[in-house]
Amino acid sequence: MNFTDKKVAFGTLGCKLNFSETSTIARTFQEQGFARVDFKDKADIYVINTCSVTDSADKKSRAMIRQATRINPAAFVVVIGCYAQLKPEEAALIEGVDLILGANDKFNITKYLENLDKHASSERHSCTFKEITNFQPASSFGDRTRSFLKVQDGCNYFCTYCTIPLARGKSRNPSIQSLVQEARHLSGQGIKEINLTGVNIGDFGKSTGESFLDLLKALDQTEEIVRIRMGSVEPNLMNDEIIDFVANSKRIAPHFHIPLQAGTDEVLTLMKRRYTTELFQQRVDAIRKKMPFAFIGVDVIAGMNGETAGLFEEAYQFIEKLDVSQLHAFPYSERANTRALAIDGIVPISERKHRTQRLIELSESKLLHFYHSNLGRTATVLFENHQNKKLAGGWTENYIKVEVPFHADLLNITRLVRLRKINDNGHIVADLL
Repeated sequence: MNFTDKKVAFGTLGCKLNFSETSTIARTFQEQGFARVDFKDKADIYVINTCSVTDSADKKSRAMIRQATRINPAAFVVVIGCYAQLKPEEAALIEGVDLILGANDKFNITKYLENLDKHASSERHSCTFKEITNFQPASSFGDRTRSFLKVQDGCNYFCTYCTIPLARGKSRNPSIQSLVQEARHLSGQGIKEINLTGVNIGDFGKSTGESFLDLLKALDQTEEIVRIRMGSVEPNLMNDEIIDFVANSKRIAPHFHIPLQAGTDEVLTLMKRRYTTELFQQRVDAIRKKMPFAFIGVDVIAGMNGETAGLFEEAYQFIEKLDVSQLHAFPYSERANTRALAIDGIVPISERKHRTQRLIELSESKLLHFYHSNLGRTATVLFENHQNKKLAGGWTENYIKVEVPFHADLLNITRLVRLRKINDNGHIVADLL
């Protein structure tokens, strides 16, 4: 079928990995002649790349699917992503869904499109956890400034609260050589910053006998790249050797994202996490010793089964003392087929939300403190797309949002600045040097 007169729209939820995969899938549609339009516009086909990390993510996935069917009831609707892999039967019950593809098929959507006629019932193609074995390369492109490069997929950890391994399979990765080639290609397209993304990127090397540190070293030697940011790295994998290398690297940004998830050893044990609070503290201290102004973001789950009020207070005090820059706090959400469901001590949803709000407020104070500690320093900013014609914005190497008076020639340019003050938007006003 000739698709040159057809329009496709994409909706993406969840992690940066999903966004990188959507971008790659979109390019396959454009190669088939589709014109990409905004999700809010009327399209002939809608592709929704879903998330299922929490109950809220499931609800957002269902809402986005229904949004597509409202915009154009005659459109062909495709559902992919973690929700499609974990709950295909549930997705099939949503009126207007034509095609549901599991993890092994989501990169091959166009192969299922003989035409764009609506189906009488949803067509489903799913696979089991053990059948998810292929690594599908992906990178985001479209933002002229930075790209998310998929370096790893899957997870071998099976934490008791998490279904992501069931949705994405076991840990696997491509070769370092192929990733360096892709990084160079992205740089050739004008990309200045590459963000490494995956499910458990610190576990890189399961497929190739390499290591995450090997990958960082290879990318750091790739002169075409200006800046590289790491995605989330597990505390037990963020070893001193990696920290030392980042502290002395030419291109790896002093920007760390380390999931804590719980601030007591008791709850970490219930979660089947692979570290203690003492080890986490050691990682933070090691980063601060080598890179005093590094950004350290931390994930925390509030209200996991078994987290008593006393354990939460103990966790709060531990997190309050951590010298980190920001918290990503969210309430525990029950997930089907997880071992956490068998843990006694269910925390009421209202209490989970209350604990989460306390952590969010703590995060706001930590971020403000981090910004204040950086005032007066010089930093390098990569300027991105401008929201208006009054201010130009971008990010420092240590992930501080900076604004300067608008200059049209700043887009996708790195400039040295001095960080002067915090404005009403919570960003730092800087002076160009």
